[in-house]
Amino acid sequence: MQSGFSLRLHNRLLELDRIGDAVEAFGEAHALSAKLRYQIRLVLDELLTNIISYGYADDTEHSITVGMGLDGSRLRFVLEDDARPFDPLTAGTPDTTAEADRRPIGGLGIHLVRTIMDRVAYERVGGKNRLILEKDVN
Repeated sequence: MQSGFSLRLHNRLLELDRIGDAVEAFGEAHALSAKLRYQIRLVLDELLTNIISYGYADDTEHSITVGMGLDGSRLRFVLEDDARPFDPLTAGTPDTTAEADRRPIGGLGIHLVRTIMDRVAYERVGGKNRLILEKDVN
């Protein structure tokens, strides 16, 4: 049986606290480890910060929906926004062996997301970006 929540955020960085609190509450209710709750908060913080900071061409209020569910041993997240079309999976893998001052800016966030999550998919549906993330929780 699947349990979960859906939260609608505004495109403001202050909203990151709300999703962090929701992940903590959900994680505690489902006995998810502190490490896993931290990883999920980190992934969502990275993705939502990028959507809020770079996705919109205007300063008007937009909604971002974050859904989180647990089905057996699989966590599933769905982020939907009406920001500019952007598939983060098209970003190349950054060269993490190069010295920090010689690396191009950007790309580490999605690398982090790919490293932490077991599956990541993107689609553009009805004028919205939809990012689907899954994590197996043995």
